[in-house]
Parts: sequence; C-alpha cells; structure tokens
Amino acid sequence: MALPGLKGKTVLVTGGSRGIGLAVARGFASEGVQLHILGTDAKVTKAAIDIGATGHIADITLATDVARVMAAIGRLDVLVNNAGLERVTPLDDPSVENEATFRRIVEINVVGTFLITRAALPQLSAGGSIINTASVWSRGSEGRFAAYVASKHATIGLTKTWAKELGPRGIRVNAICPGWVKTDASMLSLRRMSETTGRTEADMLDDILKGQILPGLMQPDDIAGPYLFLASDLAANITGQSLGIDRGEFPW
Repeated sequence: MALPGLKGKTVLVTGGSRGIGLAVARGFASEGVQLHILGTDAKVTKAAIDIGATGHIADITLATDVARVMAAIGRLDVLVNNAGLERVTPLDDPSVENEATFRRIVEINVVGTFLITRAALPQLSAGGSIINTASVWSRGSEGRFAAYVASKHATIGLTKTWAKELGPRGIRVNAICPGWVKTDASMLSLRRMSETTGRTEADMLDDILKGQILPGLMQPDDIAGPYLFLASDLAANITGQSLGIDRGEFPW
C-alpha cells in the first residue's frame, strides 16, 4: 500500500549506495518518487541504475561538492542524511592515524550533515521532511568508539535544534536510531570489538542479540519503513523526535 504524500516527491538519500542507505533508497523508489542518491565512489552509479535513481558522486564535507549536487537536483521535498563513518578511536592510541580518523568521523557525521542540510534548505519545500540517521549509541555508548558515539549524540542535537528552526517553515526534522543491523560497517565494528576484548565475534554478537527484547539481527530492509513513514503525510504532526529501531535493545 502506497504511503500518502510520497508519490512524485523529490528525495535525496546520502550514503545511498550501500547498507541502510541503499535499503532506504529502494523503499522510496517503490513509492514512485524522483530519487537521488549520493555516495563517495562509483558504487553509487551502479546502485542508482539498479533502483531507477539518479546517482551523484560527492564528498559531503566539501562545500563545492555539496553545491554541485544540490544545483543538479533543484527542488527537494525529502532529505535523508544517512552518510556516515563508524570506526574505533580509542583514547589511549596516540597515533596520528587515530587522530585523523577521529577528525574524519566528526567531519563526515556532523560537519558534512550540516553542510548538505544548509545547502538543501533553499530548495526544500514547505511541508518537506529531513530525516537524520543517528544510532542507538545516540543514547548509550561503547568503549573505543568515542568519535562515532559523540557524532551520533550530536545528530540528535542537530535534529532537535533544526526542528525548532524549520518548524515555522513547515519543514519537519526527525531522526532514526538504528540498533544492530547487518551491514559492512556494523560487522567491521563487531570485528574491532572482538579484537579489543579477545572474545569471538560470534560470542559478542550473541550477547548483543540477547540484550534485545525481540530476537534476531536486523537486515537493512527491516528498518526502511520508518524512514518512509516519517517522510509521508502520516507523520505530518511529528517533528524533533528520535525513533529507536533496535528490537528493544534501548527502550525509548
């Protein structure tokens, strides 16, 4: 069943070439929208062809890249800020590489989200919707992931602040906070956690899943629906909210 208010709308999904972003993009494509997806490499071009979208290669931390993409899109109804980077950044690692990773995570997850949203603002229509991908770690934490956890706490702050700023213009801003979803990024994090603790990945994943109220590891397609809902007319009265999609890992 089609969701009201989506057909014919123009939608941009950043980080749309893989994982959660690609699943969300597929969901929007099925609703008959004019879909644009953004990624950092040629994978976005192939993904766009596969789902009937327009692909854009860009780095959201570069204002020139962002401006080029927005100029190509024109009017916009829905912006999904999904692009992000998740890596370990342990406090006790004094290396130059660790510091560079910390800075890059914040640059993409916070500054990049700001830049693309700022650039999109003049093109967002009244009644439009911005949906930010946060994380269950927006409310919790995990050792050795300081930059990622801090950036996702910041995502919630941006969501609440922008909801207040843009409400008078009729633009809604909300966040989705996924729990453990089987993506390349999350499985890499699991591997790094395993290396740190000396426990097997299977053992750690078992503990994670036991911490959920509902059993099982989510797949990317499992969480696409809430994005579509928040972008639709069914969510016309919802803004400034953070929706946990985590099988009950963090009761919200």
